[in-house]
Amino acid sequence: MRRLIVVVLSTAGLLLGGCAPAGTAAQPPPAPASATTGSGAAAASGSSHFHLLFEDDFDTPVPKGDFADCAHDVDTPRAYCADLPASVRADWWAYPEGWPDTASENGYRVHGTYDPGSDLWISPVGGDGQLHIRLWRSAAGGVVHSAALVPRKLMDRTYGKFEERFRVSKAAPGYKGAHMLWPQDDNACPNCEDDFAEGNWDGGIWGYAHHQGMAGGAQDQYETGAKWTSWHTTDIVWTPGSVEFLLDGKVVGHSTEGVPDQPMSWIIQNESALNGPSAAPGSWAQLDITYVKGWSYS
Repeated sequence: MRRLIVVVLSTAGLLLGGCAPAGTAAQPPPAPASATTGSGAAAASGSSHFHLLFEDDFDTPVPKGDFADCAHDVDTPRAYCADLPASVRADWWAYPEGWPDTASENGYRVHGTYDPGSDLWISPVGGDGQLHIRLWRSAAGGVVHSAALVPRKLMDRTYGKFEERFRVSKAAPGYKGAHMLWPQDDNACPNCEDDFAEGNWDGGIWGYAHHQGMAGGAQDQYETGAKWTSWHTTDIVWTPGSVEFLLDGKVVGHSTEGVPDQPMSWIIQNESALNGPSAAPGSWAQLDITYVKGWSYS
Protein backbone atom coordinates (compact mmCIF):
# COMPACT_ATOMS: atom_id res chain seq x y z
CA MET A 1 0.00 0.00 0.00
CA ARG A 2 1.33 3.42 -0.86
CA ARG A 3 2.36 5.49 2.15
CA LEU A 4 1.30 9.11 1.75
CA ILE A 5 2.83 11.82 3.91
CA VAL A 6 1.56 15.38 3.81
CA VAL A 7 3.72 18.19 5.17
CA VAL A 8 2.32 21.74 5.06
CA LEU A 9 4.58 24.78 5.40
CA SER A 10 2.86 27.80 6.94
CA THR A 11 4.05 31.18 8.13
CA ALA A 12 3.98 29.83 11.66
CA GLY A 13 6.33 26.98 10.79
CA LEU A 14 5.97 23.35 9.80
CA LEU A 15 2.65 21.67 10.42
CA LEU A 16 2.81 17.92 10.22
CA GLY A 17 -0.26 16.21 8.86
CA GLY A 18 -1.32 12.60 9.03
CA CYS A 19 -1.63 10.06 6.27
CA ALA A 20 -4.05 11.10 3.54
CA PRO A 21 -4.46 10.05 0.35
CA ALA A 22 6.47 37.77 -21.98
CA GLY A 23 9.15 39.01 -20.58
CA THR A 24 11.85 38.73 -17.99
CA ALA A 25 11.33 39.32 -14.29
CA ALA A 26 10.98 42.98 -13.45
CA GLN A 27 13.45 42.91 -10.55
CA PRO A 28 16.21 40.64 -9.31
CA PRO A 29 15.03 38.21 -6.62
CA PRO A 30 15.47 38.94 -2.92
CA ALA A 31 18.46 37.33 -1.28
CA PRO A 32 17.72 33.67 -0.51
CA ALA A 33 17.61 32.23 2.96
CA SER A 34 20.67 30.12 3.61
CA ALA A 35 20.09 26.48 2.82
CA THR A 36 22.42 25.57 5.67
CA THR A 37 20.42 27.16 8.48
CA GLY A 38 17.79 24.48 8.89
CA SER A 39 17.96 21.09 10.57
CA GLY A 40 18.87 17.65 9.35
CA ALA A 41 20.26 17.67 5.84
CA ALA A 42 20.22 21.46 5.79
CA ALA A 43 23.01 21.51 8.34
CA ALA A 44 24.66 18.46 6.81
CA SER A 45 24.90 20.19 3.44
CA GLY A 46 27.81 22.19 4.78
CA SER A 47 29.65 19.12 6.07
CA SER A 48 32.74 17.50 4.64
CA HIS A 49 30.55 14.87 2.93
CA PHE A 50 29.45 17.38 0.28
CA HIS A 51 31.75 19.00 -2.27
CA LEU A 52 30.60 21.76 -4.62
CA LEU A 53 30.67 20.32 -8.10
CA PHE A 54 28.75 22.85 -10.21
CA GLU A 55 27.16 26.28 -9.94
CA ASP A 56 25.76 28.74 -12.45
CA ASP A 57 24.59 32.29 -11.75
CA PHE A 58 23.65 32.77 -15.42
CA ASP A 59 26.00 35.65 -16.11
CA THR A 60 26.60 34.68 -19.77
CA PRO A 61 23.76 36.04 -21.96
CA VAL A 62 22.21 33.55 -24.37
CA PRO A 63 19.55 34.80 -26.81
CA LYS A 64 16.41 32.86 -27.53
CA GLY A 65 17.13 30.40 -30.32
CA ASP A 66 20.62 29.35 -29.20
CA PHE A 67 19.45 26.39 -27.11
CA ALA A 68 19.26 24.36 -30.32
CA ASP A 69 20.80 21.42 -32.15
CA CYS A 70 20.75 19.38 -28.93
CA ALA A 71 20.55 15.83 -30.35
CA HIS A 72 24.18 14.95 -29.62
CA ASP A 73 25.15 12.05 -27.31
CA VAL A 74 21.70 12.32 -25.76
CA ASP A 75 21.07 11.14 -22.19
CA THR A 76 24.79 10.97 -21.39
CA PRO A 77 27.13 13.41 -19.63
CA ARG A 78 28.59 14.08 -23.10
CA ALA A 79 25.27 15.45 -24.42
CA TYR A 80 25.36 19.01 -25.73
CA CYS A 81 23.52 21.68 -27.73
CA ALA A 82 25.78 22.69 -30.61
CA ASP A 83 24.42 26.24 -31.04
CA LEU A 84 25.20 27.38 -27.49
CA PRO A 85 28.24 29.56 -26.67
CA ALA A 86 31.17 27.31 -25.75
CA SER A 87 31.12 28.12 -22.03
CA VAL A 88 27.39 27.44 -21.72
CA ARG A 89 27.56 24.38 -23.98
CA ALA A 90 30.08 22.86 -21.55
CA ASP A 91 27.59 23.23 -18.67
CA TRP A 92 24.11 22.63 -20.10
CA TRP A 93 22.14 20.25 -22.27
CA ALA A 94 18.43 20.41 -23.16
CA TYR A 95 16.01 17.78 -24.40
CA PRO A 96 16.10 18.02 -28.20
CA GLU A 97 13.37 19.56 -30.31
CA GLY A 98 10.54 17.14 -31.04
CA TRP A 99 10.95 14.80 -28.08
CA PRO A 100 7.53 14.05 -26.52
CA ASP A 101 6.75 15.33 -23.05
CA THR A 102 5.03 13.21 -20.39
CA ALA A 103 1.51 14.16 -21.52
CA SER A 104 2.40 13.10 -25.07
CA GLU A 105 3.81 9.78 -23.90
CA ASN A 106 0.59 9.12 -21.98
CA GLY A 107 -1.79 10.07 -24.78
CA TYR A 108 -3.30 13.24 -23.32
CA ARG A 109 -5.49 15.25 -25.69
CA VAL A 110 -3.48 18.41 -25.00
CA HIS A 111 0.18 17.46 -24.85
CA GLY A 112 3.56 18.83 -25.74
CA THR A 113 6.94 18.34 -27.34
CA TYR A 114 10.25 19.77 -26.21
CA ASP A 115 11.33 22.89 -28.06
CA PRO A 116 14.35 24.45 -26.33
CA GLY A 117 15.09 26.89 -29.14
CA SER A 118 11.81 28.73 -28.66
CA ASP A 119 11.53 28.34 -24.88
CA LEU A 120 14.90 29.15 -23.31
CA TRP A 121 17.19 32.15 -22.96
CA ILE A 122 19.54 33.75 -20.41
CA SER A 123 19.54 37.48 -19.73
CA PRO A 124 20.77 39.93 -17.07
CA VAL A 125 18.17 41.41 -14.73
CA GLY A 126 19.26 44.26 -12.46
CA GLY A 127 22.88 43.16 -12.73
CA ASP A 128 22.10 39.50 -12.05
CA GLY A 129 21.58 36.80 -14.62
CA GLN A 130 18.48 34.66 -14.93
CA LEU A 131 17.58 31.63 -16.97
CA HIS A 132 14.10 32.05 -18.45
CA ILE A 133 11.84 29.14 -19.37
CA ARG A 134 8.77 30.23 -21.33
CA LEU A 135 6.27 27.49 -22.19
CA TRP A 136 3.57 28.30 -24.72
CA ARG A 137 0.83 27.07 -27.03
CA SER A 138 0.01 28.78 -30.31
CA ALA A 139 -3.27 30.61 -30.90
CA ALA A 140 -4.18 27.92 -33.41
CA GLY A 141 -3.87 25.24 -30.74
CA GLY A 142 -1.57 22.34 -31.37
CA VAL A 143 1.12 21.13 -29.00
CA VAL A 144 2.51 22.76 -25.89
CA HIS A 145 6.13 23.81 -26.35
CA SER A 146 7.90 22.22 -23.36
CA ALA A 147 11.46 22.50 -22.03
CA ALA A 148 13.77 20.29 -19.96
CA LEU A 149 17.28 21.40 -19.00
CA VAL A 150 20.06 19.20 -17.65
CA PRO A 151 23.27 20.42 -15.97
CA ARG A 152 25.88 18.19 -17.61
CA LYS A 153 28.13 17.97 -14.55
CA LEU A 154 25.17 16.72 -12.49
CA MET A 155 24.37 13.77 -14.75
CA ASP A 156 25.10 10.16 -13.82
CA ARG A 157 25.69 10.92 -10.13
CA THR A 158 25.18 8.66 -7.13
CA TYR A 159 24.14 10.82 -4.15
CA GLY A 160 24.59 14.54 -3.79
CA LYS A 161 22.79 17.81 -3.16
CA PHE A 162 20.92 19.76 -5.85
CA GLU A 163 19.77 23.36 -5.33
CA GLU A 164 17.99 26.04 -7.35
CA ARG A 165 16.27 29.37 -6.78
CA PHE A 166 13.26 30.15 -8.95
CA ARG A 167 9.91 31.84 -9.37
CA VAL A 168 7.06 31.56 -11.85
CA SER A 169 6.81 35.16 -13.06
CA LYS A 170 3.82 34.48 -15.34
CA ALA A 171 1.41 31.69 -14.39
CA ALA A 172 -1.31 30.15 -16.53
CA PRO A 173 -3.31 26.93 -16.28
CA GLY A 174 -1.95 23.89 -18.06
CA TYR A 175 1.79 24.22 -17.37
CA LYS A 176 3.84 22.40 -14.74
CA GLY A 177 7.32 21.70 -13.43
CA ALA A 178 8.80 18.38 -12.35
CA HIS A 179 12.39 19.07 -11.34
CA MET A 180 13.75 15.65 -10.61
CA LEU A 181 16.43 13.08 -10.12
CA TRP A 182 15.90 10.44 -12.80
CA PRO A 183 17.84 7.16 -13.19
CA GLN A 184 20.59 6.98 -15.77
CA ASP A 185 19.45 3.40 -16.47
CA ASP A 186 15.72 2.71 -15.98
CA ASN A 187 16.29 -1.05 -16.04
CA ALA A 188 18.95 -0.97 -13.34
CA CYS A 189 16.84 1.27 -11.10
CA PRO A 190 13.09 0.64 -11.58
CA ASN A 191 10.75 3.23 -10.05
CA CYS A 192 13.73 5.42 -9.12
CA GLU A 193 12.71 9.08 -9.09
CA ASP A 194 12.81 12.00 -6.67
CA ASP A 195 10.79 15.10 -7.63
CA PHE A 196 11.19 18.49 -5.96
CA ALA A 197 9.85 20.94 -6.90
CA GLU A 198 6.84 19.48 -8.72
CA GLY A 199 3.37 20.82 -9.44
CA ASN A 200 1.27 22.97 -11.74
CA TRP A 201 2.79 26.44 -12.06
CA ASP A 202 -0.50 28.12 -11.09
CA GLY A 203 -0.70 26.00 -7.92
CA GLY A 204 1.44 24.66 -5.10
CA ILE A 205 4.86 23.05 -4.73
CA TRP A 206 5.01 19.33 -3.91
CA GLY A 207 7.70 16.71 -3.42
CA TYR A 208 7.59 13.02 -4.34
CA ALA A 209 10.11 10.38 -3.23
CA HIS A 210 9.55 7.20 -5.24
CA HIS A 211 10.56 3.84 -3.76
CA GLN A 212 13.16 1.97 -5.75
CA GLY A 213 12.03 -1.40 -7.06
CA MET A 214 8.54 -1.28 -5.52
CA ALA A 215 5.60 -2.13 -7.74
CA GLY A 216 2.62 0.14 -8.22
CA GLY A 217 4.54 3.39 -8.12
CA ALA A 218 4.98 3.45 -4.33
CA GLN A 219 6.10 6.86 -3.11
CA ASP A 220 6.14 9.33 -0.25
CA GLN A 221 4.35 12.58 -1.02
CA TYR A 222 4.86 16.00 0.57
CA GLU A 223 2.78 19.15 0.27
CA THR A 224 4.62 22.36 1.19
CA GLY A 225 1.80 24.91 1.01
CA ALA A 226 4.14 27.20 -0.96
CA LYS A 227 3.28 28.67 -4.36
CA TRP A 228 5.40 28.63 -7.51
CA THR A 229 4.71 32.34 -8.02
CA SER A 230 6.92 33.42 -5.10
CA TRP A 231 10.72 33.19 -5.00
CA HIS A 232 11.88 29.94 -3.38
CA THR A 233 15.06 27.96 -2.93
CA THR A 234 14.70 24.17 -3.12
CA ASP A 235 17.19 21.42 -2.35
CA ILE A 236 17.17 17.68 -2.91
CA VAL A 237 19.67 16.08 -0.50
CA TRP A 238 20.29 12.46 -1.47
CA THR A 239 22.52 10.29 0.69
CA PRO A 240 22.68 6.52 1.32
CA GLY A 241 19.29 5.45 2.66
CA SER A 242 17.89 8.99 2.82
CA VAL A 243 16.41 11.67 0.61
CA GLU A 244 15.38 15.04 2.03
CA PHE A 245 13.56 17.95 0.41
CA LEU A 246 14.31 21.46 1.68
CA LEU A 247 12.31 24.61 0.95
CA ASP A 248 14.01 27.91 1.81
CA GLY A 249 16.39 26.14 4.18
CA LYS A 250 13.76 24.09 6.04
CA VAL A 251 13.25 20.34 5.73
CA VAL A 252 9.74 19.71 4.34
CA GLY A 253 10.10 16.02 3.45
CA HIS A 254 12.29 13.12 4.53
CA SER A 255 12.05 9.61 3.06
CA THR A 256 14.07 6.56 4.07
CA GLU A 257 12.09 3.83 2.27
CA GLY A 258 13.28 2.50 -1.08
CA VAL A 259 15.85 5.27 -1.51
CA PRO A 260 17.59 4.87 -4.90
CA ASP A 261 21.18 3.66 -4.80
CA GLN A 262 21.99 3.82 -8.52
CA PRO A 263 23.27 6.75 -10.64
CA MET A 264 20.72 9.44 -11.45
CA SER A 265 20.71 12.78 -13.30
CA TRP A 266 19.15 16.07 -12.22
CA ILE A 267 16.61 17.24 -14.80
CA ILE A 268 14.85 20.62 -14.65
CA GLN A 269 11.76 19.46 -16.54
CA ASN A 270 8.84 21.75 -17.47
CA GLU A 271 5.92 20.64 -19.62
CA SER A 272 2.19 20.14 -20.14
CA ALA A 273 0.12 19.70 -16.99
CA LEU A 274 -1.14 16.21 -16.25
CA ASN A 275 -4.12 17.30 -14.16
CA GLY A 276 -6.40 20.31 -13.96
CA PRO A 277 -7.21 22.52 -16.95
CA SER A 278 -5.19 22.11 -20.13
CA ALA A 279 -3.16 24.94 -21.62
CA ALA A 280 -5.45 27.17 -23.66
CA PRO A 281 -4.63 28.13 -27.26
CA GLY A 282 -2.57 31.32 -27.25
CA SER A 283 -1.52 30.94 -23.60
CA TRP A 284 1.97 31.00 -22.12
CA ALA A 285 3.73 30.83 -18.76
CA GLN A 286 7.25 31.61 -17.58
CA LEU A 287 9.66 30.33 -14.92
CA ASP A 288 12.80 32.29 -14.00
CA ILE A 289 15.81 30.68 -12.28
CA THR A 290 18.49 32.88 -10.71
CA TYR A 291 21.03 30.17 -9.86
CA VAL A 292 21.61 26.43 -9.63
CA LYS A 293 24.19 24.53 -7.58
CA GLY A 294 25.15 20.90 -7.21
CA TRP A 295 27.33 19.04 -4.75
CA SER A 296 28.84 15.57 -4.98
CA TYR A 297 28.72 13.27 -1.93
CA SER A 298 31.50 11.16 -0.50
